[in-house]
Amino acid sequence: MERAAAAKGAWRDGAVTYLHLLFYVAISSGQIFFNKWVLSSKEINFPYPVALTLLHMVFSSVVCFAITKVLKIVKIEEGMTTDIYVSSVIPIGAMFAMTLWLGNSAYLYISVAFAQMLKAIMPVAVFLLGAAFGLEEMSCKMLAIMSVISIGVIVASVGEITISWVGVVYQMGGVVAEALRLIFIEIFLKKKGVRLNLISMMYYVSPCSALCLFIPWLFLEKPKMDESASWNFPPFTLSLNCMCTFILNLSVFLVISRTSALTARVTGVVRDWTVVLLSAAIFADTQLTFINIVGYAIAIAGVVAYNSHKLKVKPQGNEQPGLQGADSSKVKPESPQDVETSSNSAKEAS
Repeated sequence: MERAAAAKGAWRDGAVTYLHLLFYVAISSGQIFFNKWVLSSKEINFPYPVALTLLHMVFSSVVCFAITKVLKIVKIEEGMTTDIYVSSVIPIGAMFAMTLWLGNSAYLYISVAFAQMLKAIMPVAVFLLGAAFGLEEMSCKMLAIMSVISIGVIVASVGEITISWVGVVYQMGGVVAEALRLIFIEIFLKKKGVRLNLISMMYYVSPCSALCLFIPWLFLEKPKMDESASWNFPPFTLSLNCMCTFILNLSVFLVISRTSALTARVTGVVRDWTVVLLSAAIFADTQLTFINIVGYAIAIAGVVAYNSHKLKVKPQGNEQPGLQGADSSKVKPESPQDVETSSNSAKEAS
């Protein structure tokens, strides 16, 4: 009887975990399509990526403040000082703002599928910048992995039928900014000795990112919005878009809490392929070619090898129990890899 009950409990727990993973793939893929639709749809007519991302960050700031300070559902991790905020959180917030600004701007010029293919170059940027900051060590294995990823992205680019170099520049700029942000996060976690869960990280970073986005919006997009009377963003659509972004960030937290950084990374690869294939069926500006698919497959193989190598080099030790109620004390601080995985998905969300 006890064995049957234990088996039933294990099956139920496994089913819940897979439901979390499926929900993450669905919400993260859907949010990418949602943002693309908002920015390029004639029905919405809101081609302002900085304004959209600014709204996301303001919404995130307000909700995190309400959760932590008003409702007190989650407790903010201790250890944050003015010096740490100025030297670490502000650079992270600034790079996050730059990442979202450039990444969302790319959707105005290139397809969702091609943008995902270009994002596969991220490990190369992270590794090279990490080596420059003294956080990574050069090795023949890592150079080989970086070469495979680079070749794959180049092949995928060659296979693109209608390529916009403006969109490519925006996307690659976003990749570099995201790589810098991940480097700053690693420095923040390793050298500053502060461990933050996702809600705490969002609580500190979101207001800073909102301020950094407000400046370019004020000078670059606000004059265009004032001149154009045709743009439209219904309140319901706006609220739903911002809410979906926040829910995606929470789903990342739940996935990592119930599984591990490795599972989250593998699920991210599944999500990337889902986005590439579905975008070809949803958006008229997406035309996948055989060379696209081959190049992206090569790049993803390199990404999988990179993730596997990194997780072997840095033991995870991050198996965590599921969230129980609203007691934040039951949630352990994330490891650097957890925060990196969470940050990647947060970027996709916005």
